[in-house]
Amino acid sequence: MTRIEELPNGMAAEAMGDKMAWFGDGDAVGSRGIGSESPGRKRKKKRKRQDGAEEEKSEVPQDPLEVFGSDMMMMILSYLDAPSVALSLLVSRGWHGVASSDRLWSTKIPRFVRYHGVMEIVKCEELWSGKAHIPRIALARGLSKLAAYSYSVMDGNRIRITKDDLCDHVWNFHYNRGAPEYWRNLDPYWKGTGPPMRRYFHPDGSQTADPGDQVWGGHECCYSIVTSFVGEGKMREHYVRINRWPQMSVFRKPDWSWEMSNHLYCYSSIPDADKKGGTGPRFPVFFERRKVAT
Repeated sequence: MTRIEELPNGMAAEAMGDKMAWFGDGDAVGSRGIGSESPGRKRKKKRKRQDGAEEEKSEVPQDPLEVFGSDMMMMILSYLDAPSVALSLLVSRGWHGVASSDRLWSTKIPRFVRYHGVMEIVKCEELWSGKAHIPRIALARGLSKLAAYSYSVMDGNRIRITKDDLCDHVWNFHYNRGAPEYWRNLDPYWKGTGPPMRRYFHPDGSQTADPGDQVWGGHECCYSIVTSFVGEGKMREHYVRINRWPQMSVFRKPDWSWEMSNHLYCYSSIPDADKKGGTGPRFPVFFERRKVAT
């Protein structure tokens, strides 16, 4: 058998070319051995692998918290409304740590400022703006800002009135159209002859009115709150009764004020958002979404 190196130069080159073509593109014969890649082929494959890795890396979504850092994310979250910030608590533990920061929630709920030794309340425009009453439970000392916000929202949705609510507020009183005409003629609400009549509830169960109230008449008056429940803690009945007069249904308005009424008369709480220490119960009260007065 004739070896390639024994052939003339032209025939050797032709034979070498046929052999390389038989082994395929990029396969070389020589000191590297059969099947070894050329340097150019290796560089080309390396570039393809690098380009593919970069494309795959760019397609993977990155956590904004890792990209921007906690300080920048806190600044971004400060521009969102409170419900949106609350949703970000569910993203991850890292997000929860940023979104639950008192530094962030202090811009969304009231904060305390000490002035001449007296704790004063600086109300937050975002949550409490336009509200008639500020819940006392949200102002508990040592409460985190996030917890204070949550308690404020929960109390604002509460429609179960308590003795604290009755006693903490001053109430406007007027007769409804179903009341006898004689009573309506004595009511400034219908005659337009002066400010509305006012009523006051007291912790001992009594009720009073302003001096000189023509409708009041100086008689003794007491109140009671009646609440009954059915299965799974749902309220069946909830009403307030003055003496033996017809029971009054309880409503909660969007501005967190209260209204109690029957076919004869109506009570509505007077806004007192600036009252120091807030109003209402000191502890969470079971509530059920039901009627909301408009």
